[in-house]
Amino acid sequence: MDESVIQSKIEEIKVLAEKENINISKELDHLKAKYAPSSEDTWEKVLLARNIDRPNTLDYINLICDDFVELHGDRHFGDDPAMIGGIGTINGQAVTFIGHQRGHNMKENIERNYGWAYPEGYRKALRLAEQAEKFHRPVVTFIDTAGAYPGVNAEERGIGEAIAVNLKKFSVLKTPIISFIIGEGGSGGALGIGVSDKIYMLENSIYSVISPEGFASILLRDAERAKEAAEIMKVTAQDVDEFGIVHGIIPEVPGGAQIDPAFTAEEIKKTILKDLKALMSKTPNQLIRYRSKKIREIGHVNENNAKVQDLFGIFGKVFGRS
Repeated sequence: MDESVIQSKIEEIKVLAEKENINISKELDHLKAKYAPSSEDTWEKVLLARNIDRPNTLDYINLICDDFVELHGDRHFGDDPAMIGGIGTINGQAVTFIGHQRGHNMKENIERNYGWAYPEGYRKALRLAEQAEKFHRPVVTFIDTAGAYPGVNAEERGIGEAIAVNLKKFSVLKTPIISFIIGEGGSGGALGIGVSDKIYMLENSIYSVISPEGFASILLRDAERAKEAAEIMKVTAQDVDEFGIVHGIIPEVPGGAQIDPAFTAEEIKKTILKDLKALMSKTPNQLIRYRSKKIREIGHVNENNAKVQDLFGIFGKVFGRS
């Protein structure tokens, strides 16, 4: 049965249960897990990364933190609901959290601009990161965006400049930074809060310079070839980890993090605590040197690597080169 039909039937059952005031949450979770797409296929992972029920930044913060206070505004233009941030505690350790915020339904997504942050969102992120540096708090960022907002008003307010400044400032921030790609890690919108000492991807997240649809439209001249594009681009956590771009993969339950958000949140929490123990012992200069070294290693290619050879072969076939 087609996945969209299955999801439609599950939604019908949910609505009916709510009308009859019947609690069938466990049964629904079982159905979702049973009929969830196989996470082995690249395109299925793209769909899982975009799943509207997938836990978002605030979901993880609420599951991880003992308490959390959200802070607003960039002190230049305004507040951006697509980028949230604030101060929370984990086991008594104060941490500044920053992340893209998507919604779980149409109303929330409109309010949050589908996680497409404006310049003021990135400037707010930088303000909170610099505040964390001042008070010696570590920074944790959650990345979940298809990209920065591409509209005219974002361009007028300097979206490119805002992201560029973040890349520069985050790279020399004198406090530990840990990043997690929890859904989509798209283009400069992801990089704007993704310069870190440690960066992890959730098992069913993706990381790419452009969406598969965009790649297919521009390079394959056919948006309908998005599935093929996703395979060529090597966007999955497993691909990115093999290329040495991230430090590890956070596991999810079968079917995706939306099936059991608490499990994935606990895995994230354990990773944060483990890394903070090591990173907090380093001097600011050691942090910056380590971070800079990691950034500069991204993009180095070992042409003898089997995966790289495979990638060259695919590009050769696509673009008619041997």
